[in-house]
Amino acid sequence: MNRASLLHIIERLEGFLGKLPATIQKPVLHELTPLKELFLQQRPPRFVLTGSNKLSIQEVVATLFSWAPLAESRGVLMELFRWQTIDLGGHGTIVLLDARGADATKIPDVEGELKRQPTDVFLHLGDDGGAASLPARELENLATFHASNTAARVAAKIIGIVLHDTGRVARTTHNGNHTPHPQATARARLQSALEEKQAVREHLLQIFELAFTPASASGSETKADAQSFMSLLARQLPNEARVEMVRIARDRTAQIEIAQSLVKSTTAICAAIGAQPIPLADLPILTALQLVMVSGIMYIGGRERSLRAATEFIAALGVNVGAGMILREGTRALLKFFPGWGNVVCGMVAGAGTYAIGRAAIVYFLEGVSLKDARRTYLASRKKRAQRKPTRLREVKAASVTT
Repeated sequence: MNRASLLHIIERLEGFLGKLPATIQKPVLHELTPLKELFLQQRPPRFVLTGSNKLSIQEVVATLFSWAPLAESRGVLMELFRWQTIDLGGHGTIVLLDARGADATKIPDVEGELKRQPTDVFLHLGDDGGAASLPARELENLATFHASNTAARVAAKIIGIVLHDTGRVARTTHNGNHTPHPQATARARLQSALEEKQAVREHLLQIFELAFTPASASGSETKADAQSFMSLLARQLPNEARVEMVRIARDRTAQIEIAQSLVKSTTAICAAIGAQPIPLADLPILTALQLVMVSGIMYIGGRERSLRAATEFIAALGVNVGAGMILREGTRALLKFFPGWGNVVCGMVAGAGTYAIGRAAIVYFLEGVSLKDARRTYLASRKKRAQRKPTRLREVKAASVTT
């Protein structure tokens, strides 16, 4: 499912919302916003590199994102002070601007790039060298570039990163006591320098220590450090860049968090639409939303979006998207001819079914359970939501009496 297909579905939904009462439109549009940001406005995350570290872009990206660049790309020179797209071997894509070493003649170039396309996060790179202090010019550049990032909807965060060479740095022992690790000294020095400038301190998120291994970045410790860094990004990036980041990070917790947000919003929208007295007219919208929800969860987990695969998954749960769904939803359509309680029940049926499908998709595509267990999750989730109906009906009735 490409972006044009998704846009068509969203446009149909927005057209349908015009038929709903004004009191319903606002909450539905509120739930629709994260869906549009996560999937319709989805883009690669953007990062600006600053600092004194001299590693090549390929080496930096390999260390930060546990990426193994192709042999033929390792010697390729990448343009400085310009945005460039880097494909991380099929796991995802990032957009990077290397602003390290910018002098007075190049600072306007970087500022122009940031005005054209703002960054999500500034990555200030230090190293484990023996310098007593960090270059003041690089810190000034960071503050200047952050102030120029005005096109961003939210102020970009700053992350400090100490990159140290595991082949060179080693802990030594003298008389049974460990000497101070150069890495720890470098980390403290970087944090102190970044916190000295108020413009930087206000947006400083965290300091990381990552190990660069010249031969490869495959050590277990290196991977763990990089995973922690990527997991933080997956939580902090704006919605439109989060989906691509969780695919890169392969962080199960972040994937499930975004998927649950998708299920929550889709369930709320389906419940609101299902409660409206428009018999049968909402069937295509509800079906399309449920399929988009499942295909979105598939994509979060690293698969390609596919409405066909989503349809097959829903059918495997025992929910026939064709004739069976029309028959089941036909019952809801009949209920709509009974004013008041019929509409409330219809909305709950639509919401319960959507929620159950979403939960089953999460446990199958993200948690790795079997299809049999996913089917059990679907039935249990649907039953659980259904058990809430009597309580909800009493709440609605009480509210109607008081008003």
